[in-house]
Amino acid sequence: MRIQEIATERLILRPINLADRARIMAAADRREIADTMISIPHPFLDQDAERYVRVRLGQMRRGHGMSLGIWTHGEPAFLGLVEMRAINHEHALAELSYWLALAAWGRGYMGEAIGATLCLAFRDMGINRVHAYHMLRNPASGRVLARLGFREEGVLRQRVRKWGVFEDVVLQALLKEDWLEGGGTCQ
Repeated sequence: MRIQEIATERLILRPINLADRARIMAAADRREIADTMISIPHPFLDQDAERYVRVRLGQMRRGHGMSLGIWTHGEPAFLGLVEMRAINHEHALAELSYWLALAAWGRGYMGEAIGATLCLAFRDMGINRVHAYHMLRNPASGRVLARLGFREEGVLRQRVRKWGVFEDVVLQALLKEDWLEGGGTCQ
């Protein structure tokens, strides 16, 4: 499936490309971002951004991932990424991952971006289950998911190691039927 662009009330979501590398690097090279993201190191250097984008492009080509840059309308500003990873077509499931540039925190952008991504996943991609992880010490991430109808399925004790410390991770998931019953719609 080839995705061009998704427009929401305030945002444009479009697949990332190598030309986005500098903007991704500038936004992700903040300790506050890397602190709760497993796949983002700190510092986040140009070679890290290039590798990050190339891996995501390969996943998209193979149909195993979708990485969308989040941009504002009008004079576009890069705000972050929302991704479907580990897309499993046999079982119709995917993992949701997301992060937002520090300047965009607290404005409701991520809920809007994830909502549009869920619409694409459930309506157009044939996905039945979307799950997401967030570190237990990052409850704001969990609140975004809960507002969208995700249900907590458990805490995975010491699931990941970040900067030498084992971290507990919360697993949340949303089924297509729950999304539809909860009023999930596409704009």
